[in-house]
Amino acid sequence: MNKWLKFAAYAALATLPGLAMASGAIEGEVQKQATNWTAITLFVLFVGVTLGITYWAARRTRSASDFYTGGGGITGLQNGLAIAGDYMSAASFLGISAMVFDKGYDGLIYSMGFLVGWPIILFLVAERLRNLGKFTFADVASYRLQQGPVRTFAATGTLVVVALYLIAQMVGAGKLIQLLFGLEYSVAVVLVGVLMVMYVMFGGMLATTWVQIIKAVILLSGASFMAFMVLASVGFSPEMMFQKATEIHAKGIAIMSPGKADPIDSISLGIALMFGTAGLPHILMRFFTVSNAKEARKSVFFATGFIGYFYILTFVIGFGAIMLLLNQPGLMETVTKNGKEVTQLVGGSNMAAIHLAHVVGGNVFYGFISAVAFATILAVVAGLALSGASAVSHDLYASVIKKGKADEKSEMRVSKITTLCLGVLAIVLGLVFEKQNIAFMVGLAFSIAASANFPVLFLSMFWKGLTTRGAVIGGFIGLISAVGLIVVGPTVWVDVMKHEAAIFPYKNPALFSMTMAFFFTWLFSVLDTSKAAAEEKQKFDAQFVRSMTGIGASGASKH
Repeated sequence: MNKWLKFAAYAALATLPGLAMASGAIEGEVQKQATNWTAITLFVLFVGVTLGITYWAARRTRSASDFYTGGGGITGLQNGLAIAGDYMSAASFLGISAMVFDKGYDGLIYSMGFLVGWPIILFLVAERLRNLGKFTFADVASYRLQQGPVRTFAATGTLVVVALYLIAQMVGAGKLIQLLFGLEYSVAVVLVGVLMVMYVMFGGMLATTWVQIIKAVILLSGASFMAFMVLASVGFSPEMMFQKATEIHAKGIAIMSPGKADPIDSISLGIALMFGTAGLPHILMRFFTVSNAKEARKSVFFATGFIGYFYILTFVIGFGAIMLLLNQPGLMETVTKNGKEVTQLVGGSNMAAIHLAHVVGGNVFYGFISAVAFATILAVVAGLALSGASAVSHDLYASVIKKGKADEKSEMRVSKITTLCLGVLAIVLGLVFEKQNIAFMVGLAFSIAASANFPVLFLSMFWKGLTTRGAVIGGFIGLISAVGLIVVGPTVWVDVMKHEAAIFPYKNPALFSMTMAFFFTWLFSVLDTSKAAAEEKQKFDAQFVRSMTGIGASGASKH
């Protein structure tokens, strides 16, 4: 069993370098813009405030509980804002508004996919997760199963998702710096890596939480002002906005209807976005920062509201960009793509929200939105680094290597060393993949979370028959199949490796890889007739009582 476990882990990790070469938070080529001193000044102000918070948090971070969960004393509203700050990336802000700018209605459909996962977390996961876990989702998955194999699998899944997400965010940071600040790509990547390490290593979850809260507040405020100004320009009539946009856009009225897409691919993408959200380790980790299950539910309620509101704003911003930017003097440029001359927005579609900020709010607001867009990346990578560090220190070092006998001091030391290593790795990956199109990396991270993490987490909480053998083998099959199907699908096999036809015909693997994970987890669990499996099934009733009542769950730390 252990031999197969190690083989599966190495096989999954071995696919990463080739996959990374294939695949941004910000899609397509970017052009370096003139140095934007307003944006740089506002961003330096943001960094100064957040480093001050990190210093404050560092003085209050004394135990492992403080480091991983902020002592469990974050309120539901604060945690909801922090989750929203963690989830609303630069890709969401610039990418989805750019998608609406290009495709209209289809952009909204894509953003809704990111939103619909939250009710699943609210009704199925949040309360039980808080009652059963302590620091990571592996605490829940391994609650009644064998600690070593299950935590090894969970840590592997976490690190794969974190690595993919980090690559997307670091390359996105470099592209954003060129687009918005007019500075060099390498400067951005090193800056993000250094700040990420400082936030997490010194301030832990408390500093990371407040960085995310501040980022969420300023992002929502900025996007709200943009949407307000767009609607004000048409007398607060959405109908007038849509009418003007359809008159200007090259596709005309077609932007108000769904585009033609393969239904299986669309369903598969929807499954990845929906169930992947409930399997993202850096999101799940946030539910241990609140004092009890009630606050965990409130967290999801507030987060869903903030995120849903944000996606509505991106829809208005996208259509506002069509209405106010298209064909305007000084905002359009002619470039050569694939041997053909095409007219596009200066800097590409990803600049739609930024140019719109300049049109509706002048230079100062343009600088503000530019700084906010870059600050979003800092908040996301800090959450990623913390979840990766906890997977290594809490799940692997403390629980697997030390078999639960590690003292808090050594566990926190391992966590901080891991954070430093992740920072260096993030910088290196960001520099190595500068020229790669990594647009689907975040989508792949969602597919892996849906195919590997979610089935094991879900079945561990709801199915009495789950065994260690089923969880580990089924989980690794989900992880490996998600990565493998992406590699042999059109995105990598055709677009990157330049083969004529893909072996697997669909771009999104989650429909197939998640089904395989559930099936093989069930199959190997029911075929497991060992004495250990029988004992694991008997422990389910006690686990279920605790998951529903919270009796025995850890509370908030006293400061």
